[in-house]
Amino acid sequence: MSLKFKVPIFDVKNLNFSVRGQEILSNISLEIFNGEYVAIIGPNGGGKTTLIRLLLGLDKPTDGKIKLYGKKIKNFKEWHKIGYVPQRASLVDENFPATVEDIVKMGRTSKLSFFKGMSEEDKNAVKDAMIKMDVLDLKDKMVGTLSGGQRQRVMIARALASSPEILILDEPNTGVDMVSQKRFYALLAKLNKDENITIVFITHDIGVIADDIGRLFTINQKATICNNPKETLSCEDMSELYGIEAHLIHNHKHEH
Repeated sequence: MSLKFKVPIFDVKNLNFSVRGQEILSNISLEIFNGEYVAIIGPNGGGKTTLIRLLLGLDKPTDGKIKLYGKKIKNFKEWHKIGYVPQRASLVDENFPATVEDIVKMGRTSKLSFFKGMSEEDKNAVKDAMIKMDVLDLKDKMVGTLSGGQRQRVMIARALASSPEILILDEPNTGVDMVSQKRFYALLAKLNKDENITIVFITHDIGVIADDIGRLFTINQKATICNNPKETLSCEDMSELYGIEAHLIHNHKHEH
């Protein structure tokens, strides 16, 4: 079935956002469909995080419309369908008194009432999230003792614990080495392909675009959509976006 006939998860039309008269986002229109793997890329200060805050209902647009699963954002109630990993989520104080399992359980508590303990279903969802992000063997470790790459995977496991249909990751590679990044991309691609989880990946670093990404949105106040990023090795939009001669660098999965 063509994407045109499906209801998008996110449907954004003519979105504008200004703060104290300064325009942060201008006339943004985009759609994100179920099962997609989308990257949102742009320079720091270009409005990427603002766009995500608007999509999550954390800020209100100055102008324009946002629909989630076909509903106006004010009428949307199924927030458990969206797993969100904000910027700097993995920068945990080394003395933070929680194990990996404690952290991942926190992602499940949004579905629990305060007085009710965890059901078997909840425990299974927490275990499943740790398996998917390859941190089950770390479950009893204190989160502050982990490497940046391990913490990154723990925070994504926390978001996965509520069994979301879409995962939004805002600059997830902060403080993570290249080897961990490649492992992380492989896990994201697996989630997207095997679990059909829609992934929206936000970054300012054009060097980290993975081969698995299906579409690319460039955001620098305005939005440009690249529907085939694999062919966009050198893209005028990128050069205009960054003000430099820019190239997309692919992390080739088949290199050894």
